[in-house]
Amino acid sequence: MKKCVSRSIVFVSLFVASFTVPQARADVKLPKVIGEHMVLQRDRPLPIWGWADPGEEVTVKLDEAAATAKADAQGNWKVVLPAVQADGKPHRMAINGNNKIELDDILIGEVWIGSGQSNMEFNLGESIGGKEAIAAANCPQIRLLHVEKVQTPQPAKDVVVAGGAAAQNAPAWKVCTPQSVPAFSAVLYYFGQRLHKDLDVPVGLINSSWGGSPIEPWTVADGKGGGMYNAMIAPLKPFALRGAIWYQGESNNANGLQYYDKMKALINGWRQVWGQDLSFYFVEIAPWSGYNPGNLPKLWEGQVASLKIPGTGMAVTTDLVNNITDIHPKNKLDVGNRLALWALAKDYGKKDLVYSGPLYKATKVEGNKIRITFAHTGSGLKSRDGKPLAEFEIAGADGKFVPAEAAIDGETVVVEAQAVAAPTQARFGWRNVANPNLVNKEGLPASPFQTNNWQGGTGE
Repeated sequence: MKKCVSRSIVFVSLFVASFTVPQARADVKLPKVIGEHMVLQRDRPLPIWGWADPGEEVTVKLDEAAATAKADAQGNWKVVLPAVQADGKPHRMAINGNNKIELDDILIGEVWIGSGQSNMEFNLGESIGGKEAIAAANCPQIRLLHVEKVQTPQPAKDVVVAGGAAAQNAPAWKVCTPQSVPAFSAVLYYFGQRLHKDLDVPVGLINSSWGGSPIEPWTVADGKGGGMYNAMIAPLKPFALRGAIWYQGESNNANGLQYYDKMKALINGWRQVWGQDLSFYFVEIAPWSGYNPGNLPKLWEGQVASLKIPGTGMAVTTDLVNNITDIHPKNKLDVGNRLALWALAKDYGKKDLVYSGPLYKATKVEGNKIRITFAHTGSGLKSRDGKPLAEFEIAGADGKFVPAEAAIDGETVVVEAQAVAAPTQARFGWRNVANPNLVNKEGLPASPFQTNNWQGGTGE
């Protein structure tokens, strides 16, 4: 009996074992920033990462280059492929683990991220000339990735892309076409279009912006980032980038010079988590009648002060206001082009390129006059509209400003006013609704400034 029972137990055990379901194995997965139609940054090592079963071996191959890594205890893996050059041709990537992922139509070129608030989010379809730009946007070597607006309390593993649940399983990168570009950031698109035209290489553009957002949620702080950084920037690292463009400040218009410290925190934080000195070019926000009196000029000083941070540049927009009661100037073409000029000069070595409008440098009192010196005068100074120079003011020791007459003298401007016999300081465009007309002969406008203990940089 015991033998029979024993044999039965053995038989039953073998029977049950033969029908035991094997332990499920997770598929290798990739973040949305890594996928078909993407652009990989040329001439820099290429981190590729994702998730798999702990201990799983994953091999990534791009053309003939390959690298292998094991997933850690949390299932994270990362490889770094060697730098490659742009050739304009489509490439294929294969990722092999428990499953195989094949990515086609990958280009090698330049990759930039655009971030900020509504003037960066402002789409191409709503911009001046947008209809014509959309119709002409058959640009197969420009690729677009639009990050959805999400906040998280901790850094997220992956971004959310626009388009609902179905889009989460589709390639996040889109080939630039008249169908894919209308809702994309106008400034970022025009910036990338200019780079593509001048460099003749593929360009990848990542739009991660949120209308109405202040700078703080985009910032890495004390090892715990703000909600927008956590959900919309952190999941993109360490994807190889050339740099970022930034259009923000309207929601921080009361910060004045403190905005400089906030920019330092933002830029240095992003550079630290990426482990490289990302180029960072930003827009000086435009005049608008809705700000509290005096707020905007002080913020401008904070923005110009940000030029003291290495690897930065600034596009001035005082001349692009089509409606002073609208916080969103609709001419985004010139904004994108002006940002691109900084990149072309600083990142891509385009010599003899005038990339900025005049920026205040120094003053010298000459009797009843003040002589103002500028950086970035280009081939000379001029009036944008042919009228006398506007928006200059002068004051004496009492600090009471009066309108001044201003005349171009070589690469300087000389200002004076009959009511001020002994001037000590001057200012230019120093009001919320300024409409100054000083430009260089390349058509780039001068930034507003005041000369008393000026904190701005020159970006030279």
